[in-house]
Amino acid sequence: MNAAILLIPLFIIRYGLLFFLNRGAISMAAHFPPMQGIGKTMRLIYQVSTLAIIIYSFFLDISAIVYWRYVGLIVYFLGVELLILAVVDFTKPNGNGFCRTGLYRISRNPMYVSYFIYFLGCVLLTQSLILFGILCVFQISSHWIILSEERWCIDQFGAEYTVYMKMVRRYI
Repeated sequence: MNAAILLIPLFIIRYGLLFFLNRGAISMAAHFPPMQGIGKTMRLIYQVSTLAIIIYSFFLDISAIVYWRYVGLIVYFLGVELLILAVVDFTKPNGNGFCRTGLYRISRNPMYVSYFIYFLGCVLLTQSLILFGILCVFQISSHWIILSEERWCIDQFGAEYTVYMKMVRRYI
């Protein structure tokens, strides 16, 4: 079975569910904060690696090895579930405009964490070292995006966000 089928939930959740729950949340989720220096390069790398994961999936098949299929499915569906929860939480920001409920009580970036788990499930299901390499590049570049988002959030939300940063970890 072609691995591109694994991407269907990503698009349904990332765009369909987000749009259905809060149309304004789509533009919030697609907003990249102002980037500086190497951050601009990392944003480009992030976008290219995301596209590479999507395109390369069309050239992969789901592994026939039963053990990896079960492990991969567990990780994959964990990623799907976390992504659903993160998107639902993201559509319900507090009065000041940022989320602190649901998964956002545990991680400041649950969507990025769920993307990583989701794509790691795809890697395990396909047994592709190339896809794993692309995922590593994706994750490293995501970190730079997150650092820029944090600077932007501090500018937008001030001390309230700084307090939130002290109470909640960046990832998990």
